[in-house]
Formats: sequence, structure tokens, C-alpha cells
Amino acid sequence: MTDDKNMFYFFPVSVAYELSHLAALEAEAVHVFREVAATFERPVLLFSGGKDSVVMLHAAAKAFWPAPLPFPVLHVDTGHNFDEVLRFRDETVAALNLRLEVASVQDDLDAGRVVEETGPGASRNRLQTVTLLRAIREGGFDAVFGGARRDEEKARAKERVFSFRDEHGQWDPRAQRPELWNLYNGRHRRGEHIRVFPLSNWTELDIWQYIRDERIALPPLYYAHRRPVVQRDGMLLAATRFLSLVDGETPYEATVRFRTVGDATCTGCVESSAATPSEVVAEVAATRVTERGATRADDRISEAGMEDRKREGYF
Repeated sequence: MTDDKNMFYFFPVSVAYELSHLAALEAEAVHVFREVAATFERPVLLFSGGKDSVVMLHAAAKAFWPAPLPFPVLHVDTGHNFDEVLRFRDETVAALNLRLEVASVQDDLDAGRVVEETGPGASRNRLQTVTLLRAIREGGFDAVFGGARRDEEKARAKERVFSFRDEHGQWDPRAQRPELWNLYNGRHRRGEHIRVFPLSNWTELDIWQYIRDERIALPPLYYAHRRPVVQRDGMLLAATRFLSLVDGETPYEATVRFRTVGDATCTGCVESSAATPSEVVAEVAATRVTERGATRADDRISEAGMEDRKREGYF
């Protein structure tokens, strides 16, 4: 001890720095965006206006702030999109001063590269593969950011964060590279490319909690609203100008919201009263079926439907 009143004693203090769950997911996504920007020549970000692509874009903007995005955004347009989503897409592009490129399925139909499906269950969803691969080839893109998550569907659970595609744009789950300690291998030859999934480790609940906490704007159809719907194969489909009714189907009004957004002919909605992000978080926390399992008719074509499409070059 000492009687010197001017003596100061310093004791070492250990301070633990720990990221929250959402902050850790965001940091991982930011790292992926920066890694791609540093190692690839021509990346592009797939942006449809859906919730996952909106969250992905939000994280990308944070990764490079205050600079603008160092790559364009690409929308593969089926021509059967929800009007609310297209409006939101254009508003977002204008607000963030993004470089938007649109690849149209209609252009491939007109050129004879794909054939329009017919019948009551017809959809342009699968036709997007040809349009996407054409856009990648014409744009010379060597890395393509997508908003897919592993919890959505069993084929997507097989994806790496850096998912290799061969010179035909095809995916072989057995030919993917190990990703140990978040080390990513982007090696590829000319004509090949890498699909990059920054949100791979997020869940639907993570997405909605992040939307709530970051106050991210979304198209209004993600929240409860009244609209005409049709019951088909255990799903509610929006009665839009793109949907062909079959005998016995009668549209009726219901209060619904969409958990995922895609082609209007195969994307279902769910009855819901959740009108705010917090209410959606509570609803999602209680559900036991993924959004694709509950509301995507295109995933019901077979047990391996998604994997077969991914092998062809689908998202």
C-alpha cells in the first residue's frame, strides 16, 4: 500500500467483443461481396424486387458505402411479374442510382430459343434458365450474386457460397469445392462462372428480423392485404391477368400476404393478418414449412424438381 494520494493504479480489464447473430450474418455477407469485388472482373447482382434480393442489395450497399455498387444489377423478367414488384424494382433502382440490366424471357420466345408452355398450369418460370444464361454470356459476367438460402429447399442446401458453373452454365453438386474457414475458391476458366450466395446461412426468420431492424422497404404484397385468389392444389394463387382458370375455379377475395415472390403463375400466397415486419416475424417464427415448400407450385413438379432445374443452370 502507499499513502501517496497522487498515485494511480491501473488494473487490466478484459472486454469481450461479440457480434449479435444478425450482425454476424451481415458481416459474413459483406465479406463475400468484398471478396468477389476484389477477385472477379465482371460481377453482377440478381435483383428481382423480392425480399431476399432486397436484403442482399442492402448488404451490398453497406459493403461499399459511401461508394456506389461496383457492379450492375440484373433482373430476369418473365413478363409475368406482379405489378407491385416491378414498381418497387424501378423505384429502388432510381433511389440508389443503380445500373439495371433487364433480360427478357419474351425476347427468347420471340427468337425461338424457348417455347411457351400451354395449359392451365403453364408457367414461364423454367424458361428463365435460358434467359439467365444468355444474359450471363452476353454480359461476360464471371460472378453472379443470388439471394438463395440453404434453408429454402433441399437442393439449395447443397450449394456452396461460391457455387461453380461449367461452360454451359450447369451445376454439378459433386464438382463443388470445399469451403473451410470461410475460404472461397473463385478459380474458373473463360466461359465458366461462379454463382455467389451471400445469404446462404440466413433463414427466413433471419431475413425478416433483419428487415425489421434495418427498416428495409419491401413491395407491399409481402404484407397482409385484400386481393382475389384462387384455390389450386392446396395453394392460394393470385387471380391475375396471367393466370388461366380451369373449370370449377372461382376467384374470391381473401386477406393474404406473399412469403416469396416469383412468376405470378406459380407463386402462391398465404392467408395472414401480418401487416408489419414485427407481425411477420412472429408469424414466421411459428411456421414449420419453408416459404418455397408452402407457396411455390414450380417446386412440386417432382421430388428433384429444383435440383434438375439447377443442373440446367437455374438460380
